[in-house]
Amino acid sequence: MSQTPKNPWESVAAPMQAMWTNAMQQYGKAMQSGGFGAPMPATEMMGMFQQMVPTLPNGPQVTFDTTKLQQLQQTYAQELSQLWLQGMVPPTIATDRRFASEEWQRQPVSGFAAALHLINTRMLMGMADAMQADAKTKARVNFAVEQWAAAAAPSNFLAFNPDAQKKAIETKGESIAKGMQNMLHDMRQGHVSMTDESKFEVGTNVATTEGAVVFENELFQLIEYKPLTEKVHERPFLFIPPCINKFYIMDLQPANSLVRYVLEQGHRAYMVSWRNPDASLAQVTWDDYVEKGAITAMKTVLDITKKPDLNVLGFCVGGTILSNALAVLAGRGEKLANSATFLTTLMDFTDTGVLDLFIDEAFVRMREMQFGQGGLMPANDLSTTFSFLRPNDLVWNYVVGNYLKGETPPPFDLLYWNCDSTNLPGPMYSWYLRNMYLENNLIKPNRLEVCGQKLDLGKIDIPVYIYGSREDHIVPIEGAYASTQVLPGEKRFVMGASGHIAGVINPPAKKKRSYWTNEAALPADVNDWIAGSEEHTGSWWPDWAGWLAQQGGAMVAAPKRYGSTQHKEIEPAPGRYVKAKASVV
Repeated sequence: MSQTPKNPWESVAAPMQAMWTNAMQQYGKAMQSGGFGAPMPATEMMGMFQQMVPTLPNGPQVTFDTTKLQQLQQTYAQELSQLWLQGMVPPTIATDRRFASEEWQRQPVSGFAAALHLINTRMLMGMADAMQADAKTKARVNFAVEQWAAAAAPSNFLAFNPDAQKKAIETKGESIAKGMQNMLHDMRQGHVSMTDESKFEVGTNVATTEGAVVFENELFQLIEYKPLTEKVHERPFLFIPPCINKFYIMDLQPANSLVRYVLEQGHRAYMVSWRNPDASLAQVTWDDYVEKGAITAMKTVLDITKKPDLNVLGFCVGGTILSNALAVLAGRGEKLANSATFLTTLMDFTDTGVLDLFIDEAFVRMREMQFGQGGLMPANDLSTTFSFLRPNDLVWNYVVGNYLKGETPPPFDLLYWNCDSTNLPGPMYSWYLRNMYLENNLIKPNRLEVCGQKLDLGKIDIPVYIYGSREDHIVPIEGAYASTQVLPGEKRFVMGASGHIAGVINPPAKKKRSYWTNEAALPADVNDWIAGSEEHTGSWWPDWAGWLAQQGGAMVAAPKRYGSTQHKEIEPAPGRYVKAKASVV
């Protein structure tokens, strides 16, 4: 694989050019038809749609609901006519933040381009809605239309963007020169800059909670944190973060550190810091992450603390790994966990949201051929996929700012973490795709064998706290809530506002957002739960802290040193593993 990433516009240049050419041709035809009196013929509309969104591989031929298509024809002609009558710069473009500045209103060519783009986008989305196909195919087409519409926006091109043009004039061309420098920099680093990464350093101003590495193997380091209270709960607490990102999302800076918050609540806390895989881990499997990762971490914490059990938290994929570990232990007759917390975690993969668009038999089989016997899933591939789930916010917004305007994005710790991505071992990744996302085998008792043990989530009979974010596009609220239906023990479900990360990292001192609780029984449908829920202002952290305190046991004197006789301090936190950057594969 080439080590030089593609130009951000390269993959959309041809489709964008085709879209604008077709749009202008159809606009001209509409004018010639007599003041937009005749709508574009259905055959031409369908031909335009086919060029924008070709028939999907192995999918059905595209057919349309004729009633919806006829209505769309009329609406399209009327909107084009209205555009012309409004002097080509309708005020409605200001409702889209990409075109909201006064410059877009002043520049007739730019304003016309923006208005025409919005009209064409609505037409294409309408065509997608009118298409007759199964739900997954329609969802894929909608996603494709959204991607092309985001990429083809006139705001992404200097020739149309009056804000970028104005800045170029005001800076006498310096913004254009700086934009080129920014683009070359991003091509070298392999991703579009979302923040000023030079302002952050792991261990210096992110991941700064005091602690020490007290154990390590080829997969992870175990960090023990220094207590912040004179007394701590006797039962230790372990964080298991996702292995597709680095652990310090839970320890960004003191003001928004979930790790520090747990310590302030009087818990003796430990963290799994996953290694960023390189070629030496190209054969690592899902079983390894469960046995040599989660289970080994739990046993090590108990060995250090000399306690019979602990409380443990899993976040996202870390929660899925934890659920597997707990099921393996239950099958073996071992009970290491007194309670478990699952943050934005999938166990039932029935509803996986937009990620489901990418997963089918052909895709999984391709990944198995690529990685099933060894190799690495590159970090850039994963991070790019997640970014394009929200293309305007996480891709094109930065393309415009960094390259067209020559700006340096402001420092933001969460976005620095977001760009500090990790590789994944190929065998682990391909197994996860098939058995979780494609076949949803985890919720089928005794269907999966992990670490030599048949899995049955129904045997994990411990108290659990389950959190889901209302606007999560990676673990939809329906998917997070579904865990309440497959785990048998005492359960508490809480829903927070915002998305996958911002909903979780919501410290109480900020007094932001809301969360919802429902003290009644847990119905099968999350919408029924939501209908009976109560909204609370602020962070969900105190609600969880109250629940966790009940699981922590008696208060005892805080330890004075890290580790134990067998597990001595290896190095200060945050350790070496988290500082390793993803190698280019």
